[in-house]
Amino acid sequence: MRHNAAGMMIKAASFFLFVMLIAAGYLHADGDTAGTKVFRLSDRKVIPYGQMVDDLRKAGIVFVGEMHDREMHHQWQLDVIRALRTAKTPIAVGFEMFTYESQKDLDDWVSGTIPDSDFIKTYYRNWNFPWPLYDDIFLYVRDNKIPTIALNVPPEITRKVSASGFSSLTKEERAKLPPETGCVVDEQYMKFIRRAHAMHGHSGKNFVYFCEAQLLWDQVMARTLVEYRKKNPDRTVIVITGNGHAWKRGIPEQVRSLSEKTSVRVVLPHIPGHIDPASMSHEDADYILLQ
Repeated sequence: MRHNAAGMMIKAASFFLFVMLIAAGYLHADGDTAGTKVFRLSDRKVIPYGQMVDDLRKAGIVFVGEMHDREMHHQWQLDVIRALRTAKTPIAVGFEMFTYESQKDLDDWVSGTIPDSDFIKTYYRNWNFPWPLYDDIFLYVRDNKIPTIALNVPPEITRKVSASGFSSLTKEERAKLPPETGCVVDEQYMKFIRRAHAMHGHSGKNFVYFCEAQLLWDQVMARTLVEYRKKNPDRTVIVITGNGHAWKRGIPEQVRSLSEKTSVRVVLPHIPGHIDPASMSHEDADYILLQ
């Protein structure tokens, strides 16, 4: 009897510790956040993961950035999705990786009416990075019937704007887009666009056109998000997108210009020398995920 009683006490203590770890944010019953530290930029403190999740639950839109080829960044994105769902927050997930022309394909994926092989073909029509980098996220939203949103503009549109400017688009092409886009951004975002222009090897192309294309992406995705939120005000939308679009001067700024009442949070992955506590401020993001 003593051995049984001791065993029961150990099991009870272990369960209590597990519950306390979940409450503190170090573990989640439906996620894998163990070992993830969070740097909060508003007061420049390292906080428990669960404390960040409690704040994200209050937002209308949560941007979780990535470098497209970093597996860890996609794991962190999935962790945020899982954590909010575990916290009983009604959520939807928006994807930069799909254009608005593929919304039905995303709907069919979530409903389970499209075979994996067909959906993967659609994925590659929309995005160039390997499916295994994103498959866990897409499988999770399908298995849990989480609504998804195709956010991006068709690539032929952005290529045309980048090459010849917004004014080169036809009336038919403009019909689904915001009003004419100009290269009007603050100094910090302009520096980012100039770096992106150089990194993408566009030195021979018109910078203003490249800037218009970048802003068109941000504006289309922002407008799609705001329209979705108007129809689904009780859902928190988690946006899976590149860091350049996720930071506050990207899509979030365009969301603010369309709907000041929409609360936004920005979570970015730690990239030493680029996205880190030493180089970022609360004007750039709300949280940095640290390894």
